[in-house]
Amino acid sequence: MTLRLFNTLTRRLETFTPIVPGQVRMYVCGMTIYDLCHMGHARMMMAFDVVYRWLSASGYQVTYVRNITDIEDKIIKRAVERGITIRALTDQMIAAMRQDLAAIGTVAPTHEPRATDYVPQMLAMIHTLEDKGLAYRAHGGQAGGDVNFAVRKFPGYGKLSGKSIDELRAGERVAVAEGKDDPLDFVLWKAAKADEPADATFPSDYGPGRPGWHIECSAMSCALLGERFDIHGGGMDLQFPHHENEIAQSEGALGHPFVNVWLHNGFLNVDNEKMSKSLGNFFTIRDVLQKFDGETLRFFMLRTHYRSPFNFSDQLLDDARTALRRLYTALDGITLPEAHITIDWTQPQAAAFKTAMDDDFNTPGALAVLFELANECNRSRSADTAALLRALAGTLGVLQQAPRTFLQAANAEHADSGLDQASIEGLIADRSAAKAAKNFAEADRIRQHLAAQGIELKDSAAGTTWVRA
Repeated sequence: MTLRLFNTLTRRLETFTPIVPGQVRMYVCGMTIYDLCHMGHARMMMAFDVVYRWLSASGYQVTYVRNITDIEDKIIKRAVERGITIRALTDQMIAAMRQDLAAIGTVAPTHEPRATDYVPQMLAMIHTLEDKGLAYRAHGGQAGGDVNFAVRKFPGYGKLSGKSIDELRAGERVAVAEGKDDPLDFVLWKAAKADEPADATFPSDYGPGRPGWHIECSAMSCALLGERFDIHGGGMDLQFPHHENEIAQSEGALGHPFVNVWLHNGFLNVDNEKMSKSLGNFFTIRDVLQKFDGETLRFFMLRTHYRSPFNFSDQLLDDARTALRRLYTALDGITLPEAHITIDWTQPQAAAFKTAMDDDFNTPGALAVLFELANECNRSRSADTAALLRALAGTLGVLQQAPRTFLQAANAEHADSGLDQASIEGLIADRSAAKAAKNFAEADRIRQHLAAQGIELKDSAAGTTWVRA
């Protein structure tokens, strides 16, 4: 089976054919970096981390660009509120983002451009659009004003969202400002305001100001991936207006299509409601990591197809942790090769795994194959089966720890219980001594005490081992 992707632009599954055989160029809209990453960001970053990993596992040479928006109204406002420079704020938030994403096992992209490093390329594209009659200066061209994109002059506007231009309305992130010829027009260059800090502005032929949000991605993707590339991704909330506007300004400037396949991940809900601060159900990645480890959080997200709505709840996370423990338990006690094996994709379970992933990254189907292999491990204790299970899981970024390490790790919510590894092993030694002295009541008391602390003992001819329940 060949890789098939659901292309938002055409609204159908398509066989994926890269522009250059064996190579994939992919751009994903990243963070606007004024605060800590929340679970919606985790959902998006994880979805495209899986895309990146599977394309790489499929033998493609992937150039993955995920940008950082480091100049924007919210960033300026937050820096002013904290009394620090914009650069100090964004450097701090970028470091926090990378720490959070590492905790859930995402792979660093090939390039992670900051918007502020590409302002000259943005201005060059704006000038091209102006020369083609697709951009205009507000207020009759007076110096020091905004520069806007003339939406109705671009014939293909609306093709990504699937609506005619008369059906569309300015999205909530697009301010309908004075000086626009049409409410749907969007800003390419924002004139500097008197009350904004000096580090929020850049020099230009249009006067001091800063780029609009949409032009940033068009310029960065073109600079790093070329004038036409394979895949553009992001959250479903970006489909309109952000990605629609990217198409308009990029294709308006270039004169030809610039992306072959558009991928969008589904919305995140919390207990079946949209996550929002006003509803009191807003969670950062760090909030969640206070209770659940990063691999459990990653595994949890893999259980939902990337295009489907994703429902977040503690109960579902608990279920995911239990399921992940089942996989690690199947591997526990089996000697695995130190080096990763080369997967034989003709092997039946491997072929089934590949069929699922080639079907628009169907991670729930792929996980079902992992559980089949785990069941086989439990029956046969085969090192070959365990190695295949671990290798396939590795393409999704899970099951790479030593099984006993994972199974003995304290849950984040119980990390302060005081029962560390040394204490547990000391109690196990006391229990063994009690059993040797035929003091079975004391041995049972120790077992029950450990069980009450979430410690499960496993006795065998080789001795006693333990895992956390």
